[in-house]
Amino acid sequence: MRKEEKTQLTRERILNAAMAEFGEKGYSGGSLNNICSTGIPKGLLYHNFENKDAIYLACIRQCFSAFTAFMRQQNPALNPDEYMKTRLHFFQENGSAARLFFEAILQPPLHLKEEIEEAKKDFDALNCEIYKNILSTVTLRSDVTEQEAMKYFSLMQYMFNGYFSSPAYTQMAFSDVMAAHEVNLSKLLDFMLYGIAERRKDQ
Repeated sequence: MRKEEKTQLTRERILNAAMAEFGEKGYSGGSLNNICSTGIPKGLLYHNFENKDAIYLACIRQCFSAFTAFMRQQNPALNPDEYMKTRLHFFQENGSAARLFFEAILQPPLHLKEEIEEAKKDFDALNCEIYKNILSTVTLRSDVTEQEAMKYFSLMQYMFNGYFSSPAYTQMAFSDVMAAHEVNLSKLLDFMLYGIAERRKDQ
């Protein structure tokens, strides 16, 4: 086996152990000692990753890369329900990725926020593509442009995700935070597209 192949396999082994550790306990609860307890020598870990931040960010990048590739491959139908079903299928098949994904979006380690934003750029771009495609299937009000609708989507997404960083959710079990996010995201998409009130006939 060539040295490059051996190095790649070693990194994958470390990442798999780290994905399981951070996927279960998050950044604050995750431990490099626990990762090493799976049979990875500590010297080997530090040879490949500088510190806890470096390996956590590698896990985040892998998580978002896998999720984005999966969503593009599945090509969910252009409606919110199918989009949400496809997301759910990915998280059911990739349990370790779920905690990493939602922690990065909703409650990221503050000192890594900029690096995480960079790591999820492709995911953010995919979200915009999917929403733009969904918009193409509905008739916008005559006084609303597609550009305005996209800006509104970005603003609402930012505010919605930010809400899950509030004290109301930081004290909640993270599995409950994830479940609440997905249920309410489905409602948010529906409200953004179709509104919350029936227009009176005289309006």
